[in-house]
Amino acid sequence: MFALTPATRIFVALAPVDLRRSFNGLAGWVQQELNQDPSSGNVFVFVNPRRNRLKVLYWDGSGLWVCAKRLEGGRFGWPGGEGAAITVRPEELMALLNGLEVQSRKGWFRKTNVRSLNSKNN
Repeated sequence: MFALTPATRIFVALAPVDLRRSFNGLAGWVQQELNQDPSSGNVFVFVNPRRNRLKVLYWDGSGLWVCAKRLEGGRFGWPGGEGAAITVRPEELMALLNGLEVQSRKGWFRKTNVRSLNSKNN
């Protein structure tokens, strides 16, 4: 199918898109709304208004791929935010494609003071 490298940028459209669009319609959305080139090698992900179907647009060097997925039950946990799209990491994309919630949490780890840890150990 397609390879995701650390250099691959993955854009997730925040607003629902009419998924009756295919290659040209989705590529046009990428150009107009994101000011991105659909043939850049980046991955673009779209969801329908009911959030039970999604499409992925990807350029592999020789042509565009459009991949679709329909959930048989439930809805995709779609990320929110401001703007037309957000970027996600490859592991977040895999979770999203499997119907899991994707929410980046900045500062989720607890920062500790190294000085206070050293004083406790002495």
